Amino acid sequence: MKERLSVSAIILAQDVMVPLLGIGLLFIVMTWFLFEHSKVLRLLSQVLLFILLSVFLYIHDSTPFARAIPETMNVMGIALLTAKAAWWFAGSACLVGLVRIFLIFERKPREARLLQDLVVAVIYVGAVLAAMTYVLNVPVGTLVATSGVFAIILGLALQSTLSDVFSGIALNLGRPYTVGDSILVDDGAEGRVVETNWRATHLINGANDLVIIPNSSLAKARLINRSSPDVSHGVSLRLRFAILTTPAAVVEVMETALKGANSILEVPSPSVKICGVDAQGIELELSFRIASLADNVRANNEVFDLAFRHAKAQGLPLADATTASASALVGSSGMPAARDPRTAWRLLNAIPFLASLTEDEKEALSVAMTRRTFRKGDVIARQGEVMKSILILRSGIASIDCNGIELMRLSPGDWLGEGGLLTGTEEAGNITALTTLVAYEIDHDTIGALLQDRPSIADEVSAILSRRLLDEKRRLAPRDTIKPTMSLAARIRQIFEIGDL
Repeated sequence: MKERLSVSAIILAQDVMVPLLGIGLLFIVMTWFLFEHSKVLRLLSQVLLFILLSVFLYIHDSTPFARAIPETMNVMGIALLTAKAAWWFAGSACLVGLVRIFLIFERKPREARLLQDLVVAVIYVGAVLAAMTYVLNVPVGTLVATSGVFAIILGLALQSTLSDVFSGIALNLGRPYTVGDSILVDDGAEGRVVETNWRATHLINGANDLVIIPNSSLAKARLINRSSPDVSHGVSLRLRFAILTTPAAVVEVMETALKGANSILEVPSPSVKICGVDAQGIELELSFRIASLADNVRANNEVFDLAFRHAKAQGLPLADATTASASALVGSSGMPAARDPRTAWRLLNAIPFLASLTEDEKEALSVAMTRRTFRKGDVIARQGEVMKSILILRSGIASIDCNGIELMRLSPGDWLGEGGLLTGTEEAGNITALTTLVAYEIDHDTIGALLQDRPSIADEVSAILSRRLLDEKRRLAPRDTIKPTMSLAARIRQIFEIGDL
C-alpha cells in the first residue's frame, strides 16, 4: 500500500513539475535568446508566460491571492507555491515592459529617467511584498513596522543623496526642461541637457565639456530654458553712434541693415529701439530671433558686420570715435562721403578676387566704374541670365530668389555678376532690389582692357574666384552638379579673347 502511494506521489509530482519545467524553459529561451534585442517580443513572451501560469493555477484550483496553508506543503503544494511566486513576478515583468514601451521616456531613452526607475521600483517592490504575503505567508505589516526604525537611520545617513533624489523626481514631474533643451542656471552654468538621473543633471556646454549639476541645486536655482516654448531664440545687440543726424535716421539705417541679414528669422520681424540719447551719442538696441541657439554666433557676427557696413555707407561713425563730428560726413576730398569720387576705389578694395591688382590698375578701374541706382522692386538680373558686368553694392539691399524661394540677401560691400562676366555662368535666381539701391558697375570692356594689358590677371583672379563660385553654387544651387569642362582661367581667356602666355 505504501509503495502504491509512493508511486502515485511520484507520478503526481511528475505531472505537476513537467508543465512547470516546460513553462520555465520556454520563457528562458524566448526571453534571453530569441528576443534579446526586441523589447516588444520580449514583452509578448512575458505575457505568454503570465497566461500559461494563470492557466496552470486555474487547472489545479489554486489562486495567487490565497495564503499558503502549512498542512498542504507536499509536492503538489510546493509546485503550486512556485507557480504562484512565478505568477507574481511574471505579472510585474509585464507591467514593467508596458511602462518601458508606452511611456514617453521609452521614445527618448534618457528622458524622465527618474520617473521610469521610480515606477519600475514600485512595481517590483509590490511584487516582492505580494509574494512574501501569499507564497511565504510572512506577515508583511509586522515586517514593515520593524523596518521603520532602520529606514529613519538610513534616511538621516543619506540626507544629501535623498535630497537630490526627491529634487530629481520633482524636476521630472514639473518638467521645466527636457533632454535636448538648452538651459541657463543663475550661477552662470549653461549648456544642453543630455541626461537626468537619480543624483544630477548632465549638461554639455559650449566648450563641449560635461557639466554635472546636483538635482537639489537645480531645484532651488532660477532657470532660463532657452529652448522653450520653441527652439527659436531671441537675441539683442547694442550699438552707439555719434550724433550727426536724427535718431530716426539712424534707426532707419539699422532697420535696413537687419533686413539684409541671412541668419535671422523674418517672423517675428526684427526691431530697433532707441535706448538713450546723450551728448556722447545715440544708443540703439537691435532685437531679432534666430532659428536655434546654435546660430547665435553666426547671426551676431553677421548683424555686427551689416550694421558696420550700412553705417559706413551712410557716413555714420560709432560714438566716441575720433571722427565724431560733422567732418565725419566729409571725405578726404572735402565732398560728402556718399559722393566722394574715391568711393568706387574703396569698394574695389572690398572684392577679394581683385586683391591682386596693382594700385594703378585699381585706380583705372575706379575711374571707369559707373554709378547706378535701382528703385525698390527693380529687377537687376533674372534667373538664367548671363550678366555682362559686375555690380558692387554701395547702399541698399538686394534679394536673390529662385521660384519664389529667397536664397540669400546682398548688402553694401557685396557684389554680383562676376560669374557671368568672367566665366559666362548663368544667375541662379532673380536678383531684385528690396530697397533703393546704389551700386557701382564694372562693364565688360573695362575688364577686357585690363586683361589685355596684363593677361596674367586671369590666373590670379581665377584662383580666388573659383572658391567663391563653388561656395555660391553650394548655397544657391546645391543640386546643380554640373562641372565646368575647362579651368576658370581658360574660360576667362576664351571670353575675353586673350591668348595663352
